[in-house]
Amino acid sequence: MSDAAASASPSLAAEARRRAYLQALDLDVWVPRTPLPFAAPSRPEALWVEEVEAAPVVARVVRPEPAPAAPPAVEAPAATRPRIEIPRPGPAKPAATVVVEPEVERMPPPPREPAPRFALQLLQAGRCLLLLELPTGDALGARDPAYLLLRDLLRAAGLPDVPRIVSEEPIRWPLLNSGQLDQGPAAAAEFVQSFVAAHQERLGEGLGLWLIGGAARRYSGVEPHDETGVERETALGPAWLVPGLEILMEEPAAKAALWQAMRPVRRRWTDK
Repeated sequence: MSDAAASASPSLAAEARRRAYLQALDLDVWVPRTPLPFAAPSRPEALWVEEVEAAPVVARVVRPEPAPAAPPAVEAPAATRPRIEIPRPGPAKPAATVVVEPEVERMPPPPREPAPRFALQLLQAGRCLLLLELPTGDALGARDPAYLLLRDLLRAAGLPDVPRIVSEEPIRWPLLNSGQLDQGPAAAAEFVQSFVAAHQERLGEGLGLWLIGGAARRYSGVEPHDETGVERETALGPAWLVPGLEILMEEPAAKAALWQAMRPVRRRWTDK
């Protein structure tokens, strides 16, 4: 069909454009050769087949061209043997100096001091608090000789001879059965002083303090060489230093010296 016929029929032009789109998408267009049974009739333009005009054949005589003359042969240069460089020994280079830094000596941690062992009981008699070292580690019974001696001391000082127990459980050190925590003397002193100071604040100001026994004095901030029977300033305030009850029972001279030292200071604990 000519271009004029295609332009005259818009439906044929649309069909040609549709087929061009399908060919660009690599889709083939199939048209049945015979009518299909029970099929709708085909559109006339779908049956259109484009007529391809045969191009005229033109005969052309091709004459062979003469072959070009071969260029003169050029002798190839003789192959040269590759030169092998042999390394020659030169002046020796100084070896690199390796500086080994000395290892930093790690200082071992200071050894822990062994945990001390003691038992303290906090009592109250009138206007005095008594931090008492328990001779046997257990609370004193009513018939223990150490308890009877303590009652004698309180009567001599003008205080009630039956002291009231402030802390039901004595302070037993070491506090924990664990070796991971530091329970040395410094930790013991910190705990004892915090314990007594808390009860001093709870019971009110103006209470006197007796430190009875070596452990009671040592962990309240008193120097070990301080004499007993005197009053000293400690981390817990002014306190009267008393020898241990076991020493007073074994040494009558220490007991007599304590009676003499008590007279000038007893008025601080009583209203008399």
